[in-house]
Amino acid sequence: MARTVLVVTALEDVTADWVIAALNEREVPVVRVDPADIGPELVFGFRLDGGPAWSGELRTGSRAVNVEEVGAVYCRRPTPYRHRFAQLPRQQRDFATAEARYGLDGVLHGLRRAQYVNHPAAVARAEFKPGQLQRFVELGLRIPATLVTNDVVSAREFAGEHPSVVCKTFRGLPPGEDGRAGAIWTQRVHSDDFDDSLSVTAHLLQAEVPKVGDVRVTVVGLRVFAQRITAPLGAVDWRCGDWSALVHTPVAVPSVVETALHRYLAAAGLVFGCFDFALTGDGSSPDDWWAIECNPNGQWGWLPDAPAITGAFADILSMEGISSSS
Repeated sequence: MARTVLVVTALEDVTADWVIAALNEREVPVVRVDPADIGPELVFGFRLDGGPAWSGELRTGSRAVNVEEVGAVYCRRPTPYRHRFAQLPRQQRDFATAEARYGLDGVLHGLRRAQYVNHPAAVARAEFKPGQLQRFVELGLRIPATLVTNDVVSAREFAGEHPSVVCKTFRGLPPGEDGRAGAIWTQRVHSDDFDDSLSVTAHLLQAEVPKVGDVRVTVVGLRVFAQRITAPLGAVDWRCGDWSALVHTPVAVPSVVETALHRYLAAAGLVFGCFDFALTGDGSSPDDWWAIECNPNGQWGWLPDAPAITGAFADILSMEGISSSS
């Protein structure tokens, strides 16, 4: 009998919907849960007694599963607990959030018989861009010259050393007070742009790569999907324009680059990752590929090969086996 796949995500998640549909086609048992539903719509009782594996039932409004039956956990984008407890006074909200995180998440992140795609602890470790860039270099990948700084003198010196410099964020812009999301795109900067306000926080500056396009490489297990992305007018950041005007073209990943990506994921304890590259040639040479970052929980549903990627997720989640990356 196929072991259950636990899908941990918010209610509105089209990407997870696709994977769940593919698992249903394979007749793999699936239970979807958003931990922020904790309360009457999400109840649980977990025991640890006589062995290292948790037992007990997790029940949603429509489904129930014994955690001993979970063979894989697909961790997508659950609602933050702070939203669940937003109506409480600050101290109570912070307390309830912490208790849910370290209690419920503590069990769901420690299922010894389950394969995680990806384990939240591995994702948290892998989200630091400075560490990503270090690892890329260790694996033989090319990266742009990079400066992490809050010093105006260092920033101006760096800008003077390169024909063109771009500034990008480490994590992106969080939602505003009204809850609406925003974005800060990668943009060109010049030495005259820097002043003492730079000292307020950390900044990521990189020498601009004279690219002819970008590549998004999605790796799921041993399967690799790569799409070249060409933006109109050669935009610095393809994400900031009209996505319907983007041109997507399948591209072959050089074997040495592909090997490096698999080694990167293995070292990080990840099963899946979305890699971004800047391309300076036709892509046939590894020297054309400049590693920019790896998103360990990246989006891929907008890509032309999303149906194949969906199948790859369903395949790896439905495989039986014991694997935990924590």
